[in-house]
Amino acid sequence: MEQKRAKELLDKYLQGRCSPAEADLVESWYLRETDHPGEIQPEPEYKELGKSIWKNIAQENNKTRKIIPYYKWTAAAAIVVMLGAVLYYFTDTSVLDHQSTALTAQHDIKPGGNKAFLTLSDGQRIALDDASNGKIAEQAGVTISKTANGQLMYQVSDSAKPPTRAGFNTIETPKGGQYQVNLPDGTKVWLNAGSSLRYPAQFELNKRTVELKGEAYFEVAKRMVKEKRLPFIVKTNSQEVEVLGTHFNINSYPDEDYTRTTLLEGSVAVHPLSATSNRVATANQILKPGEQSTLKGESIKVATVDTEQVLAWKEGFFMFDDENLQSIMHKVARWYDVEVDFKDNNLKTKSFSGTVSRFSNVSQLLKKIELTGSVHFKIEERRIVVMK
Repeated sequence: MEQKRAKELLDKYLQGRCSPAEADLVESWYLRETDHPGEIQPEPEYKELGKSIWKNIAQENNKTRKIIPYYKWTAAAAIVVMLGAVLYYFTDTSVLDHQSTALTAQHDIKPGGNKAFLTLSDGQRIALDDASNGKIAEQAGVTISKTANGQLMYQVSDSAKPPTRAGFNTIETPKGGQYQVNLPDGTKVWLNAGSSLRYPAQFELNKRTVELKGEAYFEVAKRMVKEKRLPFIVKTNSQEVEVLGTHFNINSYPDEDYTRTTLLEGSVAVHPLSATSNRVATANQILKPGEQSTLKGESIKVATVDTEQVLAWKEGFFMFDDENLQSIMHKVARWYDVEVDFKDNNLKTKSFSGTVSRFSNVSQLLKKIELTGSVHFKIEERRIVVMK
């Protein structure tokens, strides 16, 4: 009888008729039961049912895809091996209630948004989220405007003369902030949280160089000088990236021990810099679309990666692929502007995979990680405590 009622619940889940509580129940139970998939021997007639439920759990549906532990596809069939356990779990709702106790709305934290500060060459500092839409400044024939959808625009007038000495602007996003800037040459740049970009208010005729701290995605505009493409150079504290016109992402946060450059379109040359001389240390690496270079110290490695995962932040998602919890919480800390405290350092190495919206309150993200049953969280004002 219990198996029959459990089977009815699973059928209801597959048909999309479960309430949110029932859906959480099925998914939570599945994740717990498959924590050690090698110990479970599924019955053959349940195989297709198990795969169907796995597909529902793993599928991204707008902004509701669940965080799930990383394990092999064959574990999916295990969901229906012990159907009787579902009924017990359903009646023992205190399990789910206990997980959510420390993540109440009273202590919740809202996500980041379009926030940035612009510092002009004369030292004037403008809070872009407070500034009105439209023109906010003008420098030597260059008009700087803020658009309604959170972009900073540079427009060079036809009468503006090329600068003899470039005046630099800096756009900075705080923790919990992001922003898009369209540079004077037409290059588009998306800045992630806790990042800054320094660039000329107007590029010189034969030079395009910007300086990045943090993470940014670039769509570089092609520019011709005497029938030759003018390179665009992005400098960080560890490398220079030279491009002619392409799409790429650079992750170079000061609190990380690596710099990662990911190419989506075109071609880039990555030049590692010596930590002592700030000059090119080793031979440059040429990246092809879909490749990522990882620079640690003066050692650089190139590998093929999932570019969708790399750019998930730009599209409004956290996307993790067998990523350790320490790395995940670094991203959470930057986007939600919080501190993270691990009560057990062993938790830092636990790995998770999945996709969650960046525009949900932090409790929603943490609850989905908690569904794995391997970690729990507590929110204390702007501090997240990670515990077993």
